[in-house]
Amino acid sequence: MPVEVILPKVDMDMSHGTLSAWHVAEGELVRQGAALFDIETDKAAMEVESPATGYLHHVTAKEGDRIAVGAVIGWLYAEGEEVGPAPAAAAPAPAEEPAAKPAETVSAPAEIAAPVAQTDKIRATPAARKAAREGGIALASLTGSGPRGRIQGSDVAQALAVYRQPAASVAEWSPQPGPLAVSTRGGEGVPLVMIHGFTADSQSWMPLEKAMGRARPLIRIDLPGHGKSPRRRIASFADLARMLVEAFDDATRAHDQVHLLGHSLGGALALAIADIRARKLTSLSLIAPAGLGPEVDAEALTGIIRASRAESLAPWLRRLTASPDTITDDYARAAMATRRDPELRAAQADMAQSLFADSTQCFDLRPALARLETPAAILWGREDRILPARHALAAGSECAIHRVEGAGHIPQYECPEPVARILARHLAGAEATAG
Repeated sequence: MPVEVILPKVDMDMSHGTLSAWHVAEGELVRQGAALFDIETDKAAMEVESPATGYLHHVTAKEGDRIAVGAVIGWLYAEGEEVGPAPAAAAPAPAEEPAAKPAETVSAPAEIAAPVAQTDKIRATPAARKAAREGGIALASLTGSGPRGRIQGSDVAQALAVYRQPAASVAEWSPQPGPLAVSTRGGEGVPLVMIHGFTADSQSWMPLEKAMGRARPLIRIDLPGHGKSPRRRIASFADLARMLVEAFDDATRAHDQVHLLGHSLGGALALAIADIRARKLTSLSLIAPAGLGPEVDAEALTGIIRASRAESLAPWLRRLTASPDTITDDYARAAMATRRDPELRAAQADMAQSLFADSTQCFDLRPALARLETPAAILWGREDRILPARHALAAGSECAIHRVEGAGHIPQYECPEPVARILARHLAGAEATAG
């Protein structure tokens, strides 16, 4: 049977969304979990994953269309399955169970933003729905113990108890095999490679991506133990950098030149890559990069890592921004839903012990910055409380420094439009210089 592709509900107040882009053309094969389309609301912009592996047919929506939540916008057919007339679809209605609500252009991860398409309503008590919404857990991930499989409040409480376990000790989490996760977006011109910061993932770039437009190809790399990348033991920054160089080389093998962008820890890694792959780079852009001084707000990092519920995560997330109001309770619930796995939190705690021991950045990229010949720009929020903005002064006269007004440690989220304009000028200038 073909599988419905529906417009998911990603905001508690959402009744419609705009389909901003298809990643797969009608008739093409898409793998389960791969990017299928992008949607936008007044409060969110996100990438939706394919609910199944199959060939996309009977597409009913085009880019730019405003669509009701729950509407069927296409069907996925398995290999060899006969494609006849479009199957009958239920009338669109607001999804019964919203995913954790992203707020203020937060990009919720695909496991939250794109529940698997289904035609049966989830059976759950009102108490269970309220507890799941507040706890940032999708009802579709639970098995009900009530009559006819109805999800009870106790089922949600049991699941939350597991997710809220303190991070396991370093010895209690298991490394995973496989390469680092890389996601891409098509376009024309020199690709931009993006490396996110500590405790974030590639989805965190989406507000900036929206502000930048869709012209340029993108290559996003998830750090180990983040996003969709496997958990790995990290002995030192050099150890981590070797993993990123390997992922960078694999991801850019088909391109003669790329631009490179990194944020925070990802900025330090981008600088390490630029130090040994300079010939590959047209430009380097760093947003609040780590590695340019010893100071770091280790208390905030520890708070984020150890948080086992949205209520304890929110205060530390608010320290990332210039305005605490930027991080709403709903944002914190959405963020916590991506951090429910105690082993993930333990793996990140282990990484933090290696990289930020004794509340200190245990790596120094200032020599690499001094050697840099690639056209470079550093952007830093004036009110950054995680990494001091004065660290940017380590750059030489050839490096452009931009102090972003009204921003803390995550200007690409707090004010993506001015950041996008700065990056656009920098990338265009570097390309013009390269000829």
